[in-house]
Amino acid sequence: MNSEKIESNYIKKVLFSYLNFWYLFVLGGVFGLIGAYISLRYTTPQYSITTTLLIKDDKNGQGLSESSAFSDLALMKSSKNIDNEIVVLQSNSLMQRVLYELDFQTSYFKKGRFLEQEIYGSELPIKIIINKLNDSAFNKSINIYIKNNNSFEIEDFQNRTVHKFGQRIQMPYGTFTVVATSTNSAPLVSEPIIARFQDIRILANIYAAKLNVSKYNTKASALVLSITDAVPQKGIDVINKLLQVYNKEEVDDKNIIASRTISFIDERLKYLTAELSNVEKDVEKYKRQNDLTNVSSQAEQYLVEASDYNKQVAELAIEQDVLESIENYLNQQNEKYQLVPSSLTIQDPTLVGLITRFNELQIEREQLIRINRSDNPLIQNINNQLANLRVNILENLKNIKKSKAITHRNLQLKSGQFSAKIQQVPVVERQLIEITRQQEIKQAIYLYLLQKREESALSLAATVSNGRIVDPPKFSGPVSPNATTTYLYYLLLGLILPFLGVYIKNVLNNKVQKLQEVQVLTSVPILGEIAHNKGGNSIVVKEKSRTPIAEMFRLILANLQFSNFGKESKVLLVTSSMSGEGKTFFSINLGISLASTAKKIIILSFDLRKPSLFPNLGLSEGKGLSNYLISDTLLIDDIIQPTVIMPNLFVIGSGTIPPNPYELMLSSRMGHLFQVLKANFDYIIVDTPPVGQVADAYNLAPFIDSTIYLIRYNYTFKEQINIINDIYLNKKLNQPMLVLNDAKVGDTYGYGYAYTEQKRQHSFLNRIRNIYS
Repeated sequence: MNSEKIESNYIKKVLFSYLNFWYLFVLGGVFGLIGAYISLRYTTPQYSITTTLLIKDDKNGQGLSESSAFSDLALMKSSKNIDNEIVVLQSNSLMQRVLYELDFQTSYFKKGRFLEQEIYGSELPIKIIINKLNDSAFNKSINIYIKNNNSFEIEDFQNRTVHKFGQRIQMPYGTFTVVATSTNSAPLVSEPIIARFQDIRILANIYAAKLNVSKYNTKASALVLSITDAVPQKGIDVINKLLQVYNKEEVDDKNIIASRTISFIDERLKYLTAELSNVEKDVEKYKRQNDLTNVSSQAEQYLVEASDYNKQVAELAIEQDVLESIENYLNQQNEKYQLVPSSLTIQDPTLVGLITRFNELQIEREQLIRINRSDNPLIQNINNQLANLRVNILENLKNIKKSKAITHRNLQLKSGQFSAKIQQVPVVERQLIEITRQQEIKQAIYLYLLQKREESALSLAATVSNGRIVDPPKFSGPVSPNATTTYLYYLLLGLILPFLGVYIKNVLNNKVQKLQEVQVLTSVPILGEIAHNKGGNSIVVKEKSRTPIAEMFRLILANLQFSNFGKESKVLLVTSSMSGEGKTFFSINLGISLASTAKKIIILSFDLRKPSLFPNLGLSEGKGLSNYLISDTLLIDDIIQPTVIMPNLFVIGSGTIPPNPYELMLSSRMGHLFQVLKANFDYIIVDTPPVGQVADAYNLAPFIDSTIYLIRYNYTFKEQINIINDIYLNKKLNQPMLVLNDAKVGDTYGYGYAYTEQKRQHSFLNRIRNIYS
């Protein structure tokens, strides 16, 4: 709950840090609205011109399209792709041709109150016809003053000359002619027409960038074209001319392809006609000379029979190889007790029977030899039978091989006879087939080209563009500048700039500004805060005073008393990081607050280097601490001085500024001093030099009970908080506590009683109890 309150208060403080500069935000908002008004007043409005174009998407390559004559060939197939058409429409080269045909090399303007206004179309009283322009003329302007219906003046880069309408004008930067239009009815001497020459290449880039081409939807092959321009009619003319040029180029491309295709086909048909006629005459002459009828069918029969005999010869050769393999297998001595292959496609029953019996005996022998010795009579008997069967098989194989050799010779003889018959087929028949084949090929090509020529001629006669305008171009707007958006933009800009300024100021400020910053940087308990002293008087706590700053001192006093929890805490050391953080101011007013409770209080000015206690109290320096520490005869009562503020408030000054303050504070009389003072006073407040600059205060560590460390808002550097962290962690000084000085509205929780809420006080006391109990 406490962390949530801290977070909530931190947000409030951040908000207040910006609200302190509310006047900057008000001024920023006002200037932002003024800037928006000026921007809207003097920004040229832009209009949106749109149209819809239907693309005849030929995805399958059918119909009359480019290369349609050869569309059935895979190499020549083509189809319209709507994405490709978007690229074409947005191309820079197409836009250049559009701007040339619209004669946009010259733009015309008239002077307005603050800005030039473009005039176009029917508003133009004159028109410039350009013959030639040099690069030096681009983006240059000339002023044309119409004197009457016949003459005008040109004020260019160099001088002012008089010319007549229709006269060819030659200038160093180009040659052109100025003609009057139908709107030129009255002379405009005082108001010139500003003519600005444009580089079409650069202008095409601008218009191509402004042109937006998008798909109508995912299903339709339609495109939406839009462009923005300050002159609506100019944008409409650009869109219309763009579609006109696009369609014309498409038609021209198709016509060129179709014309070239027809020319190519006509050339080929001339050669094919002559070649086909010659081949047909050759066929007629060849058949007449050789008296040919149907020799090819007889030759085919010979081929079939010869193929059959060749097949039988091949099968017989395989059988001979098998017989040879079996014979070689049986002749191997190391394989005499192995099985003979029996499934080798041999059809002789005797051989098959012998091999089967041979294998059966081999199996029987294998079974016997597993349980008997090799010299067993049964095994010997089987060995004899196997030897006899091997001889019989080999003899049978020789007979079969002889029979197969005779059959093989007979089949080869018959196959050779049919091969001879095939060879006897007249060579002229084969030549006739070749001639006929050439005839068929040329005839097929001839018919194909005739068909494609007709298709190309039809394509040339019926060529239409792929694009059709669905909706004519129309404008809407102005689309920019948008008044609402512009006011919001400038208003936000006017508010953001002060915000950034305050934010950067806060970021670059490396000094402590908020209580939460201290809480984040250190875990040392915070005793309280002291408000900003507007009056500048060192004494702000007076009897019966109810000012916020006096209440804050009383609150600190209450917190200080509760923090001790019954412990003796008579000696309070007050220090800080550097000079100017209010140590003496705090010591005086804390002493007054304690004295107002009927306690006897004494303040010691141990800042021996730069004493400021007595001047702030209006007292004159006399003998003090430095005199007491170096003297053996000076008594403590000799250096104690009463104050006129409170009867029970006493002070001891610094005395004479010594050359060696640090060594002096190591004097043996220091212990006696604090012993006597503790016996005679209820509280001893020790005002010391800053520990962040000198180490004098550390010499007092053995004599003090609590340490009050001052941090001043917008004065103490954040990095100096590391000093109190070091004191706290390494216990260099007893019971350190923080007091935040010079708090302004927005830096603290608030003045007066807002800070003394019961829950906040209990929270502080609980923290003190947990740390120092």
